[in-house]
Amino acid sequence: MDFTKDDFLISTDPTRLDLQFIHRFLTQSYWAPKIPFEIVEKSVRNSLCFGVYHHDRQVGFARVISDYATYAYLADVFIVEEYRARGLSKWLMECILQHPDLQGLRRWSLVTRDAHELYRKFGFTELQKPERHMEMVRTPPYRG
Repeated sequence: MDFTKDDFLISTDPTRLDLQFIHRFLTQSYWAPKIPFEIVEKSVRNSLCFGVYHHDRQVGFARVISDYATYAYLADVFIVEEYRARGLSKWLMECILQHPDLQGLRRWSLVTRDAHELYRKFGFTELQKPERHMEMVRTPPYRG
């Protein structure tokens, strides 16, 4: 599925994704430092991915992990620095939430350190009943 706006394209076509670009960004992120390329490749293969492109150059990315019936987890959302402050992250979120395979889900979740205001605009809130949520975190997740 493709969405276009001005000189930009958001596409779910996996053949367009630049895995080296995605890996390079993620290894510099606060949430996935040192992530091995093979893990990025596997995570992309097993997710619904959204690439953001300016002409043919990839400038952003997001992926959704879902059963397509009840739940979705939004992960690895980014726009490269030189393309920020152009409304691309808002447009990316609009495209994700409009995707036909992601309609009717009863729960979405995500984890963020610094983008709360962006996600609030789309209906995300802090956990309403955090005592019901559990997690298992393996630290550090990647060695190398």
